[in-house]
Amino acid sequence: MFEANSAAAGFPSTQWPCIAHARAQAGRPRVPLRVGGAAAGSVAQADLPALAAWPQWLLVDAQGVALTAPAEALSAVLAEVNEALRAQGLIRAWRDEPYPLLDDEDRLCATLERASARFWGTRTFGAHCNGFVADATGRPAQLWIARRAFDKATDPGMLDNLIGGGVPLGQTPREALLREAWEEAGLLPAQMAALRPGRVLALDCDLPEGRQVEWLHVYDLPMPPGLQPQNQDGEVAEFRLMPVAQALAHAAAGDMTVDAALCTLDFALRHRLLPADQTEALAAALAPLLVPPGHAARFDPPP
Repeated sequence: MFEANSAAAGFPSTQWPCIAHARAQAGRPRVPLRVGGAAAGSVAQADLPALAAWPQWLLVDAQGVALTAPAEALSAVLAEVNEALRAQGLIRAWRDEPYPLLDDEDRLCATLERASARFWGTRTFGAHCNGFVADATGRPAQLWIARRAFDKATDPGMLDNLIGGGVPLGQTPREALLREAWEEAGLLPAQMAALRPGRVLALDCDLPEGRQVEWLHVYDLPMPPGLQPQNQDGEVAEFRLMPVAQALAHAAAGDMTVDAALCTLDFALRHRLLPADQTEALAAALAPLLVPPGHAARFDPPP
């Protein structure tokens, strides 16, 4: 089940599809979303007629969409609007999970349903963890790779990192990852003590359900030989401990989700696991996605 396809034989090439997918634009025009006068996201032009039902809360014109409801009522207004958009099929994969709505100045404006963030094109946060086993010299030799459950709402059956998930309202990326560690891999906080941050990658791409604008926080976790992850919530079909070269080949071949492949690439570059002739080209290709460390740290302070 985990064999790499022929395109992934040996070490991967410099053509990792996840890099292009992270900034892919499908050509569907979008207009700005503003909250309290500040930019906060975007809405597809094709969806603007659906927003005409709420003139008391939404100002829709050629310049974009403005949420005009009072600040104290904004979360309730979005909840009502999003429920109606869901009924129309414009918001999919409903999660019943609150996410923060931030403007471009990083101010919290309101809360909204996780699934609606892509309709509104608002910024979200993700956290993924590369679980690895090192050799006698301390160099990563194997990576734990998960296969997503086949009934997942997004990317069913695809390969994934050891742990990964979205960051809900009220948690930092690190806190979200520690919670997901038990749910996805059966790892207790004590087993996550060696967790270390990697870098933060910014995705801005079109998807069938809207626009993904997400900061992906990458982490590394050294794991002892013999420790077997055990899924608890039914969202992982299986785990496999792979040689690093095999895991990188899967990521480069597009067998992993975009988020997981980017997380794996960041790990490979930081630990210098790729052939020298590929490292420079891939580092340059990934560089435009990197969030400056000082800015990213505001959303996940050191433990």
